[in-house]
Amino acid sequence: MNRLSIKEQLQHFLIEDIGEGDITSRAVISTHDIGRGRIVAKADGVMAGGEILSIGYELLDTRIVVKDIVEDGARFWQGETIAKMEGPIVGLLSGERVLLNLLQRMSGIATMTKRAIELLNDHSIRICDTRKTTPGLRQFEKYAVRCGGGYNHRLGLNDAILLKENHLLAGGGIEAAVRAVREQIGHMVKVEVETTNETEVLEAVRADVDVIMFDNATPDEIKQYMKHVPDSMKTEASGGITLDNLATFKGCGIDYISLGCLTHSVKATDLSFLLEKGDK
Repeated sequence: MNRLSIKEQLQHFLIEDIGEGDITSRAVISTHDIGRGRIVAKADGVMAGGEILSIGYELLDTRIVVKDIVEDGARFWQGETIAKMEGPIVGLLSGERVLLNLLQRMSGIATMTKRAIELLNDHSIRICDTRKTTPGLRQFEKYAVRCGGGYNHRLGLNDAILLKENHLLAGGGIEAAVRAVREQIGHMVKVEVETTNETEVLEAVRADVDVIMFDNATPDEIKQYMKHVPDSMKTEASGGITLDNLATFKGCGIDYISLGCLTHSVKATDLSFLLEKGDK
């Protein structure tokens, strides 16, 4: 993740929650009181977002020190302390909710991604995310996918061409739409086309696209489609694939499986912040 971008977004998130100040903490705790905090896992998971703790608390109070953070991508277990921090208690408590919310969501995404990879159990196929991310959290969520061992699909609309059903309808079909984009884009930009049946797969092959997406295709249908696809083209399956049926796609021959569920319906990992009061 880009540290400058993280810092900028965390500022917005903290301002949204703290506003003009944490009136509860400031009412009962002296600004001079020092304490120690730790984040404890209440469930097993995969770590993602440790750097957010350091950057976030630095924004709130430079006297806060964060240490012993479990490495991103590493597994942790229920009951394990995954990070420790020490400094002014008001600062520790003021940042707790925002930073914990992000850490829980990101670790939940990393955990689900790791689970998907294990369920598929096919190292020839890469598990990817989609653009079904939470507005404002895309860089955090896509980074979390990488922490879980997955890969990122497009980061946004500006880094690759993906011609989907509506584009193809408006653009006159696959071959016409591909010709149109080829005339406008540079040689560094890849072109992917969504297909829904064998006829469209054949048309995408004739159009010489870089990537063919099989939309809502079964493993058996994919194996049939793959007979028409040259080795030079990458292939992706998307749509209708869940953790429940993911294992059935093992060995079907594609290069990528993209899963919207990694980010749009993930369960946050249960984490708790525990405070210990220290010396003034």
